[in-house]
Amino acid sequence: MWLQKEIRLSAKARGFHLVTAEVVRELPELADFNVGLAHILIKHTSAALTLNENADPTVRDDFGRFFNRLVPENEPYYVHTDEGPDDMPAHLKSSILGSTLSLPITHGRFNLGIWQGIYLCEHRNYGGERTLLVTLQGE
Repeated sequence: MWLQKEIRLSAKARGFHLVTAEVVRELPELADFNVGLAHILIKHTSAALTLNENADPTVRDDFGRFFNRLVPENEPYYVHTDEGPDDMPAHLKSSILGSTLSLPITHGRFNLGIWQGIYLCEHRNYGGERTLLVTLQGE
């Protein structure tokens, strides 16, 4: 069985946000899969997805501080600056973290580790809603 669906995540402030529950809420069809894979693509170039710590929110804060130091704004060598000082760094951060996740499905649920959750990595100050394309395959 195959299913492909676009879902929208609510607008988030710049930062790293745990969105596992929001994604699952938008995918009631997940319950129809006993075993399979979920492929999730974020359809934006200035935000990313990653899988990491789901319990302690300070981890997400540390992610933000790290990536803002790793890829700072207003570097003199940036040429792509028309959309503001957060835009080019957002593209770089998105490429570093990635735009897709592949997650196993077992008994109608994402089969994640006990401390794992899906992060929306919002790199723009005002990114707005984000669209995910989710492809489920399995039986």
